[in-house]
Amino acid sequence: MAYKDIFILFKKGCGVLMFSTGELFKNQRESSGVSIEEASKDLNIPVIELEQIEACAFGAFEDIYQLKNKILEYAKYLGLDLNDVLKNFNEYMFDYTSRIQLTDIEKEMKILEKEEIIDEENRISSPYTKYYPKEKTVPYIIGGIIIIILVVLIVFWSISTITGGTNKTKTISYAGGEYELTK
Repeated sequence: MAYKDIFILFKKGCGVLMFSTGELFKNQRESSGVSIEEASKDLNIPVIELEQIEACAFGAFEDIYQLKNKILEYAKYLGLDLNDVLKNFNEYMFDYTSRIQLTDIEKEMKILEKEEIIDEENRISSPYTKYYPKEKTVPYIIGGIIIIILVVLIVFWSISTITGGTNKTKTISYAGGEYELTK
């Protein structure tokens, strides 16, 4: 195929290589006689995104995974070799990400952590999905045991006061004398 020659020709720099892929998408689409609006409608991808893919304006996409899926979907639609497009995309992303300094990554991670803390505090969510910190349960368990013991003691005390104690003596009098009965 003709586009393989483009891949070999631009193998020196990944930025140039990815640019050639964008041109490849545009040339393949135009040679097939498909307008960008028609491709947009068929793929259910906005025209602006297809134009950005053809122009290799990947900075306009927030999610790299969605970009990758859209590029593969567009390549499949145009009848391009998906393995070559995927390899090209991965090389471009590796080259792009390997130029990012470690200090820049650490700064961004700190900023994201601060934003997550702020977002977590201000987030509006369902009470069923809201995060609650773990409470200390030992004081609640001890309090529950004390309440149960008090209830049992009160029940026994009230039973003993109603019945008048456990050692009851009863005096029976009759004409011949008195008898004392002890239970």
